[in-house]
Amino acid sequence: MIRVDAVWLASEPLDMRAGTDTALARVVAVFGAAQPHHAYLFANKRANRLKVLVHDGIGIWLAARRLHQGKFVWPATGQPNAGLCRAQLDALVLGLPWQRVGQDGVITVI
Repeated sequence: MIRVDAVWLASEPLDMRAGTDTALARVVAVFGAAQPHHAYLFANKRANRLKVLVHDGIGIWLAARRLHQGKFVWPATGQPNAGLCRAQLDALVLGLPWQRVGQDGVITVI
């Protein structure tokens, strides 16, 4: 099991032909550095493909996910990069509206 302490979502699309080195270069350009035990998520322009780069403290893992129908709920290009909690990551990977999960979906007394 790969330990992931933080998840970061990049709003700018990534070419899905990108390999490990290209994705790592994008992480460094967008987030400043690839921190150990952090996951960095990128989607393509159509938001039907997703790449996840994880630095496990020793090496780099790159995984891809493709939806055959629909698309991932992704922020518009130009919006700031976002940090996600584990529940939001699980919802995002399933193609669900992750913005409504976790602390953002809490209803408080009005």
